[in-house]
Amino acid sequence: MKDKEKIIILTGGSRGIGHATSKKFWDDGWTVITFSRSEVAPQCPWSNNKQLHFQVDLENQISLDKALIDLKKFLNGRPVKALINNAAISPKKPDNTRLGFTDTDLSLWRQVFNVNFFAPIKISQSIIKNLKLAKGVIINVTSIASDNVHQFAGPAYATSKAALKSLTREMASDLANEGIRVNAIAPGEIETSMVTPKSKKMLTKNIPMKRFGTPEEVAGVIHSMCSDTFSYVNGTEIQINGGQTV
Repeated sequence: MKDKEKIIILTGGSRGIGHATSKKFWDDGWTVITFSRSEVAPQCPWSNNKQLHFQVDLENQISLDKALIDLKKFLNGRPVKALINNAAISPKKPDNTRLGFTDTDLSLWRQVFNVNFFAPIKISQSIIKNLKLAKGVIINVTSIASDNVHQFAGPAYATSKAALKSLTREMASDLANEGIRVNAIAPGEIETSMVTPKSKKMLTKNIPMKRFGTPEEVAGVIHSMCSDTFSYVNGTEIQINGGQTV
């Protein structure tokens, strides 16, 4: 890697919003480093360059700690322009319906928070020096479920994303002194492989634009937020939901 290369690190980069975002930055000439539980997806344009992908289970502290040590060695002090904390899990019932409060045991709450909340903290803290060198940006991916009870996203997922939203504000305040901006995006209903025809039909009627968003549309917002156009935007959460919350 060249010192002048723009480096982005993204978690959950193998599918959906993560894959579309990775491709967007890759096409724009960025060096893309991805974290995900699975191997890099075959459709990813960087699939032949394994050194840019870290297979890591964000739920597992040992796995994450090892990956962050390997990441530090790989970066070797280079600046990092952007970190996108995108990876998340949203447990469901066996029939893929909402898992309610009384059905969610404490061990599952811990699993969800380890991935959705604590992993972003650990990863962000581990590369503060690299982000500082680039006057970089952190973008936390929250959710429409952060503020409203959702028909399919359960309480563990929703509260973890609400916590991440609050964390964004605190990080933005604390890290501004380091020249690092921290913002969030809150996607609404996005067309991914996890969407079922039944859920799509139910949710579309509540969206003024009468359609789901695409991963590419979310990726475009993230890409813009990492540009100089957003250089004075800090501590903000941008809603990407087609007007669903108006």
